[in-house]
Formats: sequence, structure tokens, C-alpha cells
Amino acid sequence: MFAQWGLPHCAFFDKRKRGENAVNENQEKTTAEVVTLEKIQPASEFVLEMTDIEKQFPGVKALDHAKLRLRPGTVHALMGENGAGKSTLMKCLFGIYKQDGGEIRIDGQPVHFTGPKNAMENGVAMVHQELNQVLQRSVMENIWLGRFPKQGGLVSHKVMFEETKKVFDDLDIPVNPKTIIGKLSVSQRQMVEIAKAVSYNAKILVLDEPTSSLTQEEVEHLFVIINKLRAKGVAMVYISHKMEEILRISDEVTIMRDGQWIATEHASDLTTDKIIKLMVGRDLTERFPPKTNVPGDVVMEVKNLTGKYMPSCIDVSFNLHKGEILGVAGLVGSRRTELLETIFGIAHHEKGEILKDGRPIQNKTPKDAIANGFAMLTEERRATGIFGGMSILFNSVIANIKNYRKGILLSNATMKTDTQWVIESMRVKTPSQKTHIRSLSGGNQQKVIIGRWLLTKPEILLLDEPTRGIDVGAKYEIYQLIINLANEGKSVIVVSSEMPELLGICDRIMVMSNGHLAGTLDIKDANQEEIMRLAAMYV
Repeated sequence: MFAQWGLPHCAFFDKRKRGENAVNENQEKTTAEVVTLEKIQPASEFVLEMTDIEKQFPGVKALDHAKLRLRPGTVHALMGENGAGKSTLMKCLFGIYKQDGGEIRIDGQPVHFTGPKNAMENGVAMVHQELNQVLQRSVMENIWLGRFPKQGGLVSHKVMFEETKKVFDDLDIPVNPKTIIGKLSVSQRQMVEIAKAVSYNAKILVLDEPTSSLTQEEVEHLFVIINKLRAKGVAMVYISHKMEEILRISDEVTIMRDGQWIATEHASDLTTDKIIKLMVGRDLTERFPPKTNVPGDVVMEVKNLTGKYMPSCIDVSFNLHKGEILGVAGLVGSRRTELLETIFGIAHHEKGEILKDGRPIQNKTPKDAIANGFAMLTEERRATGIFGGMSILFNSVIANIKNYRKGILLSNATMKTDTQWVIESMRVKTPSQKTHIRSLSGGNQQKVIIGRWLLTKPEILLLDEPTRGIDVGAKYEIYQLIINLANEGKSVIVVSSEMPELLGICDRIMVMSNGHLAGTLDIKDANQEEIMRLAAMYV
């Protein structure tokens, strides 16, 4: 791959490591100043060039002369706050959106893909943060969907299995191709999507928040796969909000803000603080707001809670205090989500009881839980959180719909008032209440869902990965919101895969291990090493 660009693989990386033609770190820059790639390599060295891309939605200019240029055999990070235009830019590349202006070139030739299938057939693949798979079918069927190998006019499952196995073996993915994909973990399903992209012989691969649901061990495996693809000359766009990962895995970083291109720099020339400043246009000196809540009396007791159907929580007991932020840590598969679902009535429990204010309650269904003062933010925002094709108004009021009834009718005026409260109090960026929620950034979608639950006036909030796939600026706002809720006397349970997040906002941290409660740490005694020790206790 590198030979066709007239540059040996080793020579390219030697040049990058020496930092030739890099911009002086000490040079003062204004927000308007950028680092141009022309200074580093001639345009012929780019496998992908996106120039002056524009995209307009009703009331929103999503892309404003945005650009991105990608070298073969490199990992190019694409960063920016939620709503900066990262995903929109990639959807224009992938043929999901048709850009209103600008040009896309691959191998120097102008292209315009009519859709994802057209893009993949031409060597451009994208692994989305929210996975779209046929969960009832096998892994290999999902990989070859729409292009099943045939022998004698019939689909050949033997060939399909063999070809899938070859890709999996090459990438060290330990998954049986015949397994029903719905039985896999989110991380395994993500690996399958990467394998699918490889099966198309993709020369350009877009990874959108690929580690948002992965443990550290799974992240390391993903990085091994990425390095294998990089060595084969595959060019990758890596979208993530995790600064440490970006600086570790990327060769170059492009930063966007408000739909515009701000800068492109070598990863070796960047620091976390510098990236944040470019992303938000200002210094963000603290990652977490100051803790001001003071936990009070016990508001909920969970005693010997065990789920009815496995895998689930096993004999879990704990207390939750009024105004407390209680974290739940653990590895993927530790059943943190199952614990929240059992408390909220999504999953049934076989034994145990829940007491609220000293009285036993029965959360047999989510409806019961809501009536008992509970609210739950689910992990899979797109699958179980939002109604993507519906408006912000609908998504804001749906959990509280009984309070808007006037006889057999609904009060539009009250629903609009409450929706406006959600938009203003949660600081949701949207053109109007009628905007479809799926057109908002992930952070703004999350704010709408939190606002939806606050309209039900809950006393206990169960938040499952509340900042998953959200940028550093929006994360800070959600952290502040959680602390404010605790200050108001609401009790919050937060499940998170990011230990710094739990250590930064929680009062105590429970650690789950294979369905068991391995231990509970006061925040002053908690550290990442102790959390990991407890997380591995029952593995």
C-alpha cells in the first residue's frame, strides 16, 4: 500500500517520529490559527481528502467548510465536542448524508457514494457507536448480509463459515461464527463489526467511539487489531472523547468545533490540555465540579437481591442515602446493568427485597418503579433511551404523560411548557421543540432523557453510563447536574466504566464482580488499584 504512494512504510513513521516540519509548540496561536497539512506532506500523500464540506439541516448548519485529510496506514483521530460535526462529516463520507457543498476525493478521484453499501463496496467502512445488527441471526450471517457466498445458486454456509473464520483468525477474534450475535457482549459485537469492515477489504475505516463499552483488557485487544490494520496500510479515522487513548493510538489529530475545522496536528505535539482548549475554545482547568452534596439518612435498603433469570445480580445488599451519589464499578460482565434493571423492575428478582424510607416496595415493572419515585437512564441510549424518529417534545414528556391528560385529551400547552423547561434547564442545543431527537448530538440527547425523568419528580435516579460517548465539555455539565440533584436531596446511583469519573463525583463506590457485590469503598479510601482488586474477586 505504501509503495503506491512512493513512500516506504518505515520511512513514513521515521519522519513522523522525528517530527519533521512540525509546528513549534511554543508558538502563540489564536483560535483562528491552524496547522495545515500542506506543510507536512504534498496532497498526493492522502488516501482521503474532504474539502470545504457543508451540510445544512433545518435551523442548523452542521458543517461549515469542514475538511479532513487522511494518510494511508495511519490512525487519524477526529475530535470535538458533541455537536461539533464529527459524525455528520463521516456520514457524508459514508453516503448516509449528501453534502450540500464541498468535495470528497479518494485516491485523488472525486467520489459521491449513494449509500453505505456503495461506500463499503468501494473500500470505505464505518463501525458505528450504536451497533445495527440482526440480533436473531448468526455472526457470520451478519458479516455477509447482502452478499452471501453462493455455490450452485444456493447460499453456502460452509464457505461463509470458512471466510468468516479466516478474518477472525487474522484479527485474533475468539468468536464462533455460528453464534447468534444477540448472545454476544457489546464488545464482541463491536469486534464483529470491525471484522465485517475488514471482509470488504476496506482501505478506509471509520471507528466511532470504539472503546465506549470496553474494559481495559478489551481496549488493549482492539489496539492490537488497529495496529495490525495499520501495518497493512489501512487508513483509520478514530472518533473518541478519551484523551489518553487518542494520544496513545493516533498518528494525527483533527479537531472540529461548531461544524468547522479548527486544527490538524501530530498526536506527538499535543497534550490533553491543548486538545481541550482547541475543542471548547477555552481552558477547562478542572475535569470535575467541586463536590458540594452532603449525604443524609438512608433512603433505600436493598437486601439479598437476586435476579430471577441468569445472568443477574446475586445476593446483593446495600444502602443508599438521601442526597448521596453512589457509584457502581466493575468489569464488563460484572452485571452492574442487571442490578439497576432488577431494582427498576425491568428484570424480575427471585429473592430479596427493596425498602424505601423503611417500607418494603414492589417494583415489579418500570411503571411500578416510576410510581415509587424511581427513574432510570439506560446504557444503550439509541436502543432503549430515545424515540429517534420523534420530536424533542415527545421524548421529553413521554414518561410523564399521565400528568398532561385533560379528560380524553392531552394539554399541548402544559407539554410545551415542560419541554421548554427541559431545554432550558438541561441547556439542550436545539433549533426547536419539534426537532427530531436523533438529529441532536449524543450529549444533547442524554440531557433530554435526564430532563424527561426529572419531570416525573423522582427521588432515586439510576444512571447507567450517563456520559458514554459524550465530550469533555458536556460531561462536565452532566457531572454538575448530578451533583446539583444530590444537593436537592435526590439520591443517585451511577454505573460507569470510567474509574476517574466514579472517583471524581461519587461519595461511595460499590464494586460488582460476576453478579456479586465484592465490596463498598468510601471515596476517601478508594483508588483504581483497590477497585480493580475487588472487581476481579469473583471472576
